[in-house]
Amino acid sequence: MSDQRPDYSGLSACFVNATLKPSPEHSHTQALIDVSRDIMKRAGVSTDVIRAVDHDIAPGVQPDMTAHGAASDEWPELWPRIIGADILVLAGPIWLGVNSSVMHRVIERLYAHSAERNDAGQYVFYGRAAGCLITGNEDGIKACASTVLYALGHIGYTIPPQADAGWIGEAGPGPSYGDDGAGFDNDFTNRNTTFMTWNLMHTAKALADAGGIPAYGNLPAEWSDGERFGFQNPEYR
Repeated sequence: MSDQRPDYSGLSACFVNATLKPSPEHSHTQALIDVSRDIMKRAGVSTDVIRAVDHDIAPGVQPDMTAHGAASDEWPELWPRIIGADILVLAGPIWLGVNSSVMHRVIERLYAHSAERNDAGQYVFYGRAAGCLITGNEDGIKACASTVLYALGHIGYTIPPQADAGWIGEAGPGPSYGDDGAGFDNDFTNRNTTFMTWNLMHTAKALADAGGIPAYGNLPAEWSDGERFGFQNPEYR
C-alpha cells in the first residue's frame, strides 16, 4: 500500500451540527464531528461548522421565510456557507429513536433550494458530495442515517459508498459519545468515521476533476422543452 496520502487542498467541507444544545453547551455530536474534521484538515480540506440551533432558522420550505410570514430567518445568511462547500456533512443526535427536530428543520430548508439550478442547468446540489454522522445512547443509527442520506441524495447530492458513521452506547441511561472517553476507542466507530471521511473527499475530488455530474439526461429546462434523453413511453413502443 502506498504511503502517499492524497492532498485535497482546494476542497471545502461544511458540517452542520443538529444538536439541540446551544453554544457553549458541550455537544457530543460535535466531538464526533471533530474526528472527521481533523482527518479532512490534515488532507488540506478547509472546513466550516454550523451549529444550527445557535441560529434563528425559521420552519418552512422556502429559501427565505421572511417572504412568507416569518418574523425573522437566518437561513439566507447560512445558505452561502452550505452551497459553497464541496462536501456537506449533516450530523446530529438520536432522540426517541429518530433524528432531532433540528436535523429535520435543516433538511427542510435544504429542500427549499431543490428547484434552483447550478451553472450547468442541473439542480443546484449536483456535483457535491454528502454524508452524515449520528450519535446517541440508544439504537437508531441506521434508521436516522437512512433518512438523512435519502434526503440528501434525493435533492441532488452525490452519496459515496459508506457515507455514514456513528456511535451509540448501551440501551438505557448511560454515557454519550465522549463522556469520560466513551466511544473514543470503539473500532467500529473509528473505522466507519474514517472511511466515510475519505470517501467523501475522494468523491468530491472526482466530481471536481470531472466538472461535476455530466449534464446529459438531467436538465429540467430541456425536459420541459420536450427533450426526452432517450426515454420512450411504453404506451407508444
